[in-house]
Amino acid sequence: MATLTLEELAETLLPGQPVAGLDLGTKTIGLSVSDLGRRLATPRPVLKRVKFTQDAEVLLAFAAKEKVAAFVIGLPMNMDGSAGPRVQATRAFVRSMADKTDIPFVFWDERLSTVAAERTLIEMDVSRKKRAERIDSAAASFILQGALDRLSSLARAGDD
Repeated sequence: MATLTLEELAETLLPGQPVAGLDLGTKTIGLSVSDLGRRLATPRPVLKRVKFTQDAEVLLAFAAKEKVAAFVIGLPMNMDGSAGPRVQATRAFVRSMADKTDIPFVFWDERLSTVAAERTLIEMDVSRKKRAERIDSAAASFILQGALDRLSSLARAGDD
């Protein structure tokens, strides 16, 4: 498994290959997946974290079911751009996945993705209890949508 930049991923993806978004939390993993045209991110049910080996198995089963070509994982940078403990935990998770899969990972700066996701769920009048259940997958969708928009921009620039 390789860690790629989004630009490197754009060069390797084939048409019709979906990409998954991940919001890695301490208790859950938020999931989303793109459509085959890689234009729209759709939330999927949250994975409850147990321990790494089980989390990896469930994640890879999801990837196989959805035919995922790559994972875009949120990198929770501090607002000042520095890397804190959550960034280190995310990088360690990706390193640990290297032994388990050839599916590449792309890190995506996720600052404010959870805030944006929560704001959207509030605007949709989702109850506090339901927001708690859905926030991680909504954040994963924001992460993935940002990456999909960038992939689209790279494709347009390549067509010029």
